[in-house]
Amino acid sequence: MNFLPLYAYFIAASFLVSLLVYRKNTPIYLRLFPPFLLLTLVAEIYGSYLYTKGKNNIVLYNFFSTFEFVFYLYILRSVISNKKVQKIIWIVMTLFVVAALFNLSFVQKKGTFHSTIYATGCLLIVIFCIYYFLELFRFPQSGRLYYNPAFWICTSLLFFYCCGFPLYGLLNEWSGISSLIVENFTMIVTILNIFLYSLFSIAFICVRTRKCTLSPS
Repeated sequence: MNFLPLYAYFIAASFLVSLLVYRKNTPIYLRLFPPFLLLTLVAEIYGSYLYTKGKNNIVLYNFFSTFEFVFYLYILRSVISNKKVQKIIWIVMTLFVVAALFNLSFVQKKGTFHSTIYATGCLLIVIFCIYYFLELFRFPQSGRLYYNPAFWICTSLLFFYCCGFPLYGLLNEWSGISSLIVENFTMIVTILNIFLYSLFSIAFICVRTRKCTLSPS
């Protein structure tokens, strides 16, 4: 497994910690994380394997990142209370999938990363994360904020996709750049992923505490 990126081990650790969510009265959105993280780990292992064999893994990441955005949009829909916004997210999810599939089938050049779709997905996640925080601070819930798993999940998503927007959104424009920039890009991506999955783990640990505050699903 030496071909795996460092953050893949944090995905594995987060998956193991996520098994803590299987307890009575845990919202559905939290119960979906273990299979999602396991699928994420499998995708990373297979993608890294293809890379080491000199094969193109872009198609894999194009499809998986689309699925990833849909999953996170569903999570945000689950932790947001406003019914109108929940309906908007359902519509956005549907349109996003249609746009992504159309782009991959008819617009995107074969073997290239779908940077436009990815940037759009980043923007959508950031928008709904910001709305979650506005709703959270406008209508405070009982219990301490740092015991709320939804708070940690949305914090990680907001930070990750705010930073990922310029990195991945312009990825196809980086042809011919120096190896130093590529190394720095890899390091930044690793740090972002470690941060993302570490905060996910904190959210799952919160579920096991007695003071845990669970958002409605």
